[in-house]
Amino acid sequence: MALEKSLSLFSLLLCFMMLSCRSTTANSVEAEALLGWKASLLNQAPLNSWSLHNATNKSPCNWRGIACNHQGSVTQINLTGVGLPGKLYNFKFSSFPKLANLDLSNNTLFGPIPSTLGNLSNLVTLYLYNNKLSGPIPKEIGYLKHLVELDMSDNILTGSIPSTIGNLTNLVTLYLHINNLSGPIPEEIGYLKNMGDLAMSDNILTGSIPSTIGNLTSLTHLYLGNNSLSGPIPKEIGDLKNMVELDMYYNILTGFIPSAIGNLTNLVTLYLNNNNLSGPIPEEIRYLKNMANLAMSDNILTGSIPSTLADLKKLIILSLFENHLSGSLPQEMPSLINLERLELAENNLSGYLPQQICQGRSLKHFSISNNQFTGPIPKSLRNCTTLIRVRLEGNQLTGNLSEDYGVYPNLTYIDLSYNRLSGELSPSWAKCQNLSSLKISGNLITSKIPSELGQSIQLRVLNLSSNHLVGEIPKEFGSLKYLLDLSLNGNQLSGRVPLEIGKLSNLEILDLSENNLSGSIPEQLGDCSKLRYLKLNRNHLNGSIPFQIGNLADLQNVLDLSSNLLTGEISPQLGKLHTLEILNISHNKLTGTIPTSLADMVSLTSIDLSYNNLVGSLPNSKPFQQGTFVGNKGLCGKAQGLQPCSSTSINNGEHKKRDKAIISIVLPLLSALFILFLVFCISFIFCKRRGNEKEERNEMNKDLFSIWNWDGCISYEDIIDATEDFDDKYCIGEGGYGRVYRAALPTGQVIAIKKLHKLEDGDKIDQRSFINEVRTLTEIRNRNIVKLHGFCSHRRCMFLVYEYIERGNLANILSSEEGAMELDWVKRVNIIKAVAHSLSYMHHDCAPPIVHLDISSKNVLLDSEFEARVSDFGTARLLMPDSSNWTELAGTHGYVAPELAYTMRVTEKCDVYSFGVLALEVIMGRHPGDIISSLLSSSSEVGQNLQLKDVLDPRLPNPEDQVGNEVVLAVSMALACINANPQTRPPMQHISGKFSARTPSFPKPFHTIEMSQLMEFQV
Repeated sequence: MALEKSLSLFSLLLCFMMLSCRSTTANSVEAEALLGWKASLLNQAPLNSWSLHNATNKSPCNWRGIACNHQGSVTQINLTGVGLPGKLYNFKFSSFPKLANLDLSNNTLFGPIPSTLGNLSNLVTLYLYNNKLSGPIPKEIGYLKHLVELDMSDNILTGSIPSTIGNLTNLVTLYLHINNLSGPIPEEIGYLKNMGDLAMSDNILTGSIPSTIGNLTSLTHLYLGNNSLSGPIPKEIGDLKNMVELDMYYNILTGFIPSAIGNLTNLVTLYLNNNNLSGPIPEEIRYLKNMANLAMSDNILTGSIPSTLADLKKLIILSLFENHLSGSLPQEMPSLINLERLELAENNLSGYLPQQICQGRSLKHFSISNNQFTGPIPKSLRNCTTLIRVRLEGNQLTGNLSEDYGVYPNLTYIDLSYNRLSGELSPSWAKCQNLSSLKISGNLITSKIPSELGQSIQLRVLNLSSNHLVGEIPKEFGSLKYLLDLSLNGNQLSGRVPLEIGKLSNLEILDLSENNLSGSIPEQLGDCSKLRYLKLNRNHLNGSIPFQIGNLADLQNVLDLSSNLLTGEISPQLGKLHTLEILNISHNKLTGTIPTSLADMVSLTSIDLSYNNLVGSLPNSKPFQQGTFVGNKGLCGKAQGLQPCSSTSINNGEHKKRDKAIISIVLPLLSALFILFLVFCISFIFCKRRGNEKEERNEMNKDLFSIWNWDGCISYEDIIDATEDFDDKYCIGEGGYGRVYRAALPTGQVIAIKKLHKLEDGDKIDQRSFINEVRTLTEIRNRNIVKLHGFCSHRRCMFLVYEYIERGNLANILSSEEGAMELDWVKRVNIIKAVAHSLSYMHHDCAPPIVHLDISSKNVLLDSEFEARVSDFGTARLLMPDSSNWTELAGTHGYVAPELAYTMRVTEKCDVYSFGVLALEVIMGRHPGDIISSLLSSSSEVGQNLQLKDVLDPRLPNPEDQVGNEVVLAVSMALACINANPQTRPPMQHISGKFSARTPSFPKPFHTIEMSQLMEFQV
């Protein structure tokens, strides 16, 4: 018996020792795995406690962020927000079989998520959000079947959402928002029946919303906004009866809003704005009694606003602007006493506004602009002291303005423009101490401008234009130190321009045109250093143009002083306005010559000096060759309506006889002296030429040559020697702005050099093109845009130094039989994708956005691997905010957007059109030419019956399978881009996202597809 007890105790002891050894071994493996990962991090300081010196029995359980169970196995790693930079590649997940909670959020981890993550079979929570992780979500994520919470949001993950996500049937929370995930939402998402929160917003997901989403009956929050999801909202959405928040904004969803949405009686927030939803607002929306936030703006909804919306008593936000809604505003609307934001702008609504619209006194944002509302402004707004923003412009509202408005302590913005309001401007506006924008233009206001408005010290914008205002401009306006925009044009104001306006140091826009102002232009305007738009035209101003106007370095949009009584000469100081685009000082009484300094105004796109008393010749620069100068009898030059300066010789007969006599005496003497002088000069020049060339090269090397991607050893002289002073044999191409040369440098580096053409006078170079290209390319970092290595700027020549792209431009390759054959369908589709990605980067990732303005096959270069690079940024423009962005007609014929030819206004849509033409050219192997007009014309029989296979480049066999799908996608995108209406062209970000996503299949066989069908194909 004693022996049995002894054996039993020995067995227990032996088991304990074995378990202890096993635990120690496990601890050691986990510690070593953690130390191995620590060693791979770029900064190990946050994990100083991770050391074997701090490990009891080699256990990491007392290390920072580590927690263990009773057996000593690691069950939790929590390192959120400790500043870890590095990758997960060296993290041995297989060493942690008991790990239940892993939190590495809010760090700077980068690189892909390893597939070995799937080894954490007991993981319950996984938080990787707010890092810089990239690459796809590994399909092995489906092995984590115990996972309850998964958050990978706010990274740069790419690829599609793996279908294996459907294996995580215990998942309650799935956050994948704010990434670059593409492709469709997998139908397997319907297996996650325990899901409560699902967020996939802010990605580039495509395809339709799967109907299986209706299986997630436990779902309370669904966020799918800001993607490229298409198709209808599935009616199964009505099965999600526990839904509290539903966001599907900023997609391309189509069809009607399903009536089943009325089943979501717990819904508090519904955002469907910025889609292509059509049809009426469903009556069933009345059942959403808990609704607080309802946004359906920026769709194509029709019909009237249901009166049953008034049943949603908890409504705080109602946003329906930019639709096609019609009818009157329901008179029951005032019963929404909790409403804070009512946005109905840009519809076809009409009728009177409910007089008690602000009955609850909670309204903060009220916008009904650009409708057809009539009648008076609701009197209830007078007592609505909660108002912050009010937009009533663009209607037909009537009544006396001074009777309809009170004092609003919180008001920051109000726009009553373009109605039929009458009466006087009340001094009480000055009591709105937070008012930053007051716009009452285009009405019937007949009063003076109250001087008390000068006390509205927060005003940024004051626009009272196009009324019948009389009297003088209050000098008290000089106290509006934050004012950015003062527009009083189109009134009957008189008196002088107040000197006090010069105190407005932040003023950017000053428009006092079309009034009865008199006196001289105050020189104090030169103190408005931020002014970029100045119009004083159509007044009775006299005196000279103050030279201080030339100090307005930011004046870039308009300087219009036309139709006044200005006298004197044009100040040479105006030539300092290097960024000015439009100059108009026509219809005055200016005298003298045009200062040569005006030729330095390299940004001018329009100049009008007509109907003055100017004499002499025009400056020889491009704007002056295209400007308007008629009505100046003494002016000559190369411009329409003027005589060439050579034709203005003296015709007096006596002078001719005298000249002949002088010539007959002096000419023989001068000839002899000239021959002696010529012999001397030739000898002198021959001796000095080499020294002068060397001196000039040294000068150019000194401070006019900039190359920033090399080691600084490349000089101007190296480039001149490599091209033998730009000898023709090194020329590899020529465009409108310059010739391109190939240069092999002493270092072995091969570069391309674009030397800009000289202008006709032989002394000056097209500086605007040069400045544009340097300014633009120094801001760009994109693999599909040609890299600028440096530049040289000198009176002798200007050139730009680029990386050398081996195969040259796309136009030459397509025009070559051999080159076109080598350019198969895969390569062609990749070229189109590359150009799309580069334009998306320029339009949406650069601040300010960059518009190329000359996308054509000549400006797309191909390297040795046929990868495309966009080049030639000589016409590129930066889209500055709050700028008109006008331009002269630029670009290559056949690629220019039609609206640019008659509006001259630059937008990203100009590039979108050019991209569409280019994409068709790549697919067709030739410029599409008249095919574009045939396709866009509904009456063209050729365009309506044209088949895709008939426009493909006949030098290649028809594409098949997946490649065929990609060709169909490319053509569909191209056709969407060449729409005559620029507003309907898709943004390049959308196009780029489509090319990055999984390519959909067209529902018809390839050989039967018609081009007209592709124009309607939703991709």
